[in-house]
Amino acid sequence: MKLVDGIKNLFSTTNETQESRITMDEIIEMFKGGTVLGENLSEVTYFTCIKMLSESLGKLSLKFYQDTDEGVKRAKSNQVAQRLKIRPNPYMTPSTFWATVEFNKNQYGNAYVWTRWHKGNLQDLWILPPNSVQILIDNAGIFGKSNAMYYLYEDPETNKKYKFNHKEILHFKTGTSRDGITGLSVQQILASTVEGNKSSQSFMNHLYKSGLTAKAALEYTGDLNKEAKKKLVKGFEEFSSGSENAGKIIPVPLGMKLTPLDIKLTDSQFFELKKYSSLQIAAAFGIKPNHINDYEKSSYSNSEMQNLSFYVDTLLFILKQYEEEISYKLLSDDEQKKGYYFKFNVNSILRADVKTQMESLAAGVNNGIYLINEARSYIDLPKVEGGDKPIVNGNYIPLKQVGNQYNKKKGGD
Repeated sequence: MKLVDGIKNLFSTTNETQESRITMDEIIEMFKGGTVLGENLSEVTYFTCIKMLSESLGKLSLKFYQDTDEGVKRAKSNQVAQRLKIRPNPYMTPSTFWATVEFNKNQYGNAYVWTRWHKGNLQDLWILPPNSVQILIDNAGIFGKSNAMYYLYEDPETNKKYKFNHKEILHFKTGTSRDGITGLSVQQILASTVEGNKSSQSFMNHLYKSGLTAKAALEYTGDLNKEAKKKLVKGFEEFSSGSENAGKIIPVPLGMKLTPLDIKLTDSQFFELKKYSSLQIAAAFGIKPNHINDYEKSSYSNSEMQNLSFYVDTLLFILKQYEEEISYKLLSDDEQKKGYYFKFNVNSILRADVKTQMESLAAGVNNGIYLINEARSYIDLPKVEGGDKPIVNGNYIPLKQVGNQYNKKKGGD
């Protein structure tokens, strides 16, 4: 009964009351421990994939738009957009912030961001350590609204608990989920594959430390006690083990024979299996082979298509989830009804080489798709006078007027 009463008291506090109870000192205390890194980051393919996704998201700028009757327009920045553009919190740049969120999402399956509001203004955004957050769903309506969702954060240092309603937390999850509420991390799904790659790397490290020498069999006549055997083996290891002894001559006493047990990595297809496992891990993340330095089926000429494939097959779903969550929870109902929304600018990923880029922009301007100033802004050039009017080739005529030129009578006006 005391447990139930304690939970009721925790959930009975209003957002304003809780907000006033959390000071900046407490916020710093809450997050100074940071997120505990998983051991699987030592596996190079796993680390490369997480690094690739984190940096891909961190390099994209978040833009503010409005969908109007006249089409989509860049919206005038409001207080929320300014906060996201300049500094999510006093200690993180937007690039670092979103890269960290994406890292947590992939490493733990879920990433949680607390949005701190005060009198309707977004003060800052704080990344919660995923392993300290619990999701509670009140399916019986004990604490008020039936089926309401709450997030419970427990400070690992002080064991103090903070509760937030679902609108206060930006929740980003991986695409793999059993219930649609929480995501599964790749390290959970591919635990055996990642562990196998770590073991193979550990084997290689041990082989290098031993001077690339395998085990050997020592033949001798007679019988030795346990201590004598250890002393004999230790003597041989002093001359054979370690990279500093590689290539040196090993002295063998008379009457003894040292036979290397040479197990070739090529015979066991060690590298082929390791490469296959690495490609499996990369595929689980949606990372293309060329992004993990596998250029066997890649070339410079198709790098642009690979970037497009990476965007369509991997980043598009991730960015769409981010945009939907940010727009829904950081914009008011009235702003959403007026068509305001956030969208990541992917031009930096899809940008082609200079020649192709200029040809594409010129074709867009000449056919009235781009304004001159829109094309110039795409390549970071300032606006020019008269560049806000669409232009087209003067030889073009409307579709409904095609053929009229043949109907004119000779000698007419």
